[in-house]
Amino acid sequence: MKRFILWFFPGLIVGALLILGGGKALHMTSTNEYCMSCHIHPMADASWKKSVHYDTRSGYRIGCVDCHLPPKGKGYLWAKGKTGLRDLWSKWTRDSASFNWADRRRLEVARGYVYESSCIKCHENLFPAKLTKAGEDAHLYYTQTKKTDELHCINCHLNAGHFIEGYTHGSNSTFGNTSSAAKEIFTEPAKVNEFKNFTERIPKSPISFNMVAIPGGTFKLGSPSSEPLRKEDEGPVREVKISPFFMAEIEASWDEYLAFYVQTAAEGRSTDTEGLRNKKASETDAISGATPPYGQPDQGWGLGKRPAISFSFHAAETYCKWLASVTGKSYRLPTEAEWEYACRGGSTGPYFFPGDPRKFEKSGLRAKLSKNDTAVINTYIIYRGNSPTKTQTPDKVKPNPFGLRNMAGNVAEFCSDWYKPDTYSKYPAGIVSDPKGPGEGAEHVVRGGSFLSTAGVLRSASRDYTRTESWLKTDPQMPKSIWWYSDCFNVGFRVVCEFDVKTGNTEGKK
Repeated sequence: MKRFILWFFPGLIVGALLILGGGKALHMTSTNEYCMSCHIHPMADASWKKSVHYDTRSGYRIGCVDCHLPPKGKGYLWAKGKTGLRDLWSKWTRDSASFNWADRRRLEVARGYVYESSCIKCHENLFPAKLTKAGEDAHLYYTQTKKTDELHCINCHLNAGHFIEGYTHGSNSTFGNTSSAAKEIFTEPAKVNEFKNFTERIPKSPISFNMVAIPGGTFKLGSPSSEPLRKEDEGPVREVKISPFFMAEIEASWDEYLAFYVQTAAEGRSTDTEGLRNKKASETDAISGATPPYGQPDQGWGLGKRPAISFSFHAAETYCKWLASVTGKSYRLPTEAEWEYACRGGSTGPYFFPGDPRKFEKSGLRAKLSKNDTAVINTYIIYRGNSPTKTQTPDKVKPNPFGLRNMAGNVAEFCSDWYKPDTYSKYPAGIVSDPKGPGEGAEHVVRGGSFLSTAGVLRSASRDYTRTESWLKTDPQMPKSIWWYSDCFNVGFRVVCEFDVKTGNTEGKK
């Protein structure tokens, strides 16, 4: 008994000290000051102090651990230990100056560091009295889906914890408002009298863009089985004949797309169906433009010459129809065969420049890139290996042999064809002339890589396709938009123009 007492009381005291000390340690290591002793990112601290979580209506200031750790009792200690070890390792092995804060606050990355359970812990009532109708619809959609791996609070509230300049939550009715003061407004489109490069002018706007004359010819569509990183849907290789056509030098830019958006706004945004019925026939036959986007379609990366993104295949196709109507030419999306022919520019290898896809792929995945391995590909393509995780302006790269920029990178591009993995095997024997793909399908072809792609996807023969349902999963609107994708920011398009009687070919021959 005496021995028990001699051991019990000291043990009790030590246990109490450990509990009290452990609690104090947990508290000390959960303060913002302690977090920032490892996370030396002034931009993160400054953006937090501008956010609604810093100066709240209740007076409670949300700290780092309130969002970046789960609530206590829901895996808190495990997450804290795991996160702490990871952060210490990063502090000891990485230079804080190399941290890409802009990349880490992207939605797809941020979802891995913000706990849904922590959001719900504070925001228990998803239908407060002052919630707007749009908010009610969005929260109703959230509660009905219950797919937290797909739909997260920060899909709509990304700037709640860290302020993002220009971020818009909800319907963005002011998107596209631009001033054309002191700029020449074109009154008519470009006149084309022969098959050579020209600069198109969009009437009633100051916007122009370059079109490149792509000579007709024959080429091998697809990739041989020996090509590194090849996929099965890239074959069999077929010989294809392509007629001459014009293709835009760069991907459709925000400047170009917003000219369409602004000029068609009356039809696209109107909800006055009675008023629409009373319009003249000529007015109702006009191209209806896109409704306002939900949020900021450019992701805050900038407009101007950057490629337009976040819009649907329907929107891209409608833009081409509108461009054809205002210029009097035959504008449309390229066929898959035209796209690959233009991308290759007469080349026959994996790229329109020399290089081994396996070598580019390997070097592009390293933390520190080998300049010798990537010097060539960096000259022509914006991709995962050289991109700051966002789109870039076209002047960052050199053109391919046909004079087209960013054919294989920056953003992937819509083609007019329906996608099927066995398309090439269904074409008739012999040389195929100007193929247009399957007669029907569920999704459309997407060609080229993007700023998110590794080198294998950048090959001239690489194929992909739209994923309409997946790219709209987190759209909180009811019904979902036919104009804007909520989950796809790396696909755009490039226009082509047929060389026909509408576009300078007076004989109507190709």
